[in-house]
Amino acid sequence: MGLEKRVNDALNVNGNGPLYTGASDINITTHGSDWYWAVTAVMAVSTLAFMGLSFTVPRNRRIFHYITASITLVASIAYFSMASNLGYTPILVEFQRSNPVVSGMYREIFYVRYIDWFVTTPLLLMDLLLTAGLPWPTILYTILLDWVMVITGLVGALVASSYKWGYFVFATVALFGIAYNVVLVGRSHARAISPHVSKVFTLCGVWTIFLWFIYPIAWGLSEGGNVIAPDSEAVFYGILDILAKPVFGALLIWGHRNIDPATLGLHIRDYDVPPSSVNPSTGEKTSHGSANNGNNGVLSGTSARANDSTQVTGTHGETQVPQTTV
Repeated sequence: MGLEKRVNDALNVNGNGPLYTGASDINITTHGSDWYWAVTAVMAVSTLAFMGLSFTVPRNRRIFHYITASITLVASIAYFSMASNLGYTPILVEFQRSNPVVSGMYREIFYVRYIDWFVTTPLLLMDLLLTAGLPWPTILYTILLDWVMVITGLVGALVASSYKWGYFVFATVALFGIAYNVVLVGRSHARAISPHVSKVFTLCGVWTIFLWFIYPIAWGLSEGGNVIAPDSEAVFYGILDILAKPVFGALLIWGHRNIDPATLGLHIRDYDVPPSSVNPSTGEKTSHGSANNGNNGVLSGTSARANDSTQVTGTHGETQVPQTTV
């Protein structure tokens, strides 16, 4: 009995008409679907690799492994959907082309791609901005700009008229705001921590922002201008996502191998370490559990002043600690 050749049947199972309210006639082919399956595999393997590497460090130092693995996990689900020819909607194109690969009235727009970005790009920024030790208000504001960028990009892709380019402008302006907080504000904070942190942040930050400025070009050529075929769109976005997620994650995890999260202001206590045995300045265990007064690793102002007060010598040369009233 011979072995039957395995074929990609996703486009036959999930066609371009019956499952949706309308049919698109500018679609990916089996070649595009095959590429999406390949990217799915890359994202899934990267997730397993990042999670595996997390077991090589203590639990209180795994925060960046978890964030990075979450990025590629969500991306693998999105690419599984696109490879299966799911998660799209047909949109009337603004520019009708004579080129056979983009000729037609309705182009499939993968909205699942934007759902992926809505989840993963804030996590990417968390990886970066926590590395730089930025304050939470700046991190949250940068994530808001990121959501503005992703949502306006999605709305623009779903608009058939020339108004789509207005949303494109909103997204681009938000991107410049993100770049400012990463490249200028973030680098200043990273330099203030240590030269090594600055080196890791600069490498990963410049890498990310450089790639993110290529995404608007891909959008303009595909969802925006209907210039390149959906298969070419798949390759364009797929390469960018591989570079911006698995490759970025590998660079970040490698850079963090010698960085204690406590130096970034991330004091993470494992479940087997009592609160009283953690040094609030380093996040490490102390020998006698005297780092704090039961305040979860943080000295209160009153306690700190009491600890720093001058000791009193008794009548017999004994050292006495001043009594404080609670």
